[in-house]
This record gives sequence, C-alpha cells and structure tokens, in this order.
Amino acid sequence: LIMLVGLAAKNGILIVEFANQLRDQGREFHAALLEATSVRFRPIVMTGITTAAGSLPLLLSSGAGAETRAVIGTVILYGALAATLFTLFIVPVAYDLMASRTGSPQQLERRLEKELEDSDAG
Repeated sequence: LIMLVGLAAKNGILIVEFANQLRDQGREFHAALLEATSVRFRPIVMTGITTAAGSLPLLLSSGAGAETRAVIGTVILYGALAATLFTLFIVPVAYDLMASRTGSPQQLERRLEKELEDSDAG
C-alpha cells in the first residue's frame, strides 16, 4: 500500500513539476498543463504497467502461502492501475482547479521578494 501511494505521488509530481517548468519558460497555463501531461503520459503508463506486471507472479503463485501472496498481488495490480489512471486524469484537473489563477512559481517568488523589499523599505 505504501508503494502505491509513493507511485501515485511520484507520477503526480512529474506532471506538476514539468508544467511549472513550462510556465517558468513563459507558456500559458493550459498549454503548459496539456504539454506536461502528454509528454509525461508514456513514462507514467510504462511505470504503471511494469508495476502491475510485477504483481503477476504473486497472483499466479502456488504452494504454501499462495493465498496471502495472491491477496497482496491483487492489491498491487489494481492499485497500480488505479494510481496510473488517477495520475493521468485527476491530477491535471486538480492542478487546473488549484493553480490556474496563479502565476508561475518563478513569478510568485519575484512578487513575494518585491513585497518583502517594499516592507523593508517602508
């Protein structure tokens, strides 16, 4: 379960960080988000597929303790698929809702530095 949370977080960070880099380069918010999602699509899907495929030996095992391993394999398989879908569809929508009205992180940093300078001068 911890592995799946880490997978989802890592993939979400990939999209958001790449979109922020594009925004810092001057791209418009929605264009940056679309490009970040499309560029990171393949690596995210490949990571999800390999994680899901890695759970197949647990699902298909036999012998002592096979029932326990099958349960763990099922959680990993469906969790990896759900985390991948979540990252590709929910993360961009959530980022759009939360960050579309703000500037790029670099613009925000400059604005905060200016406000700090103004407060020190005044």
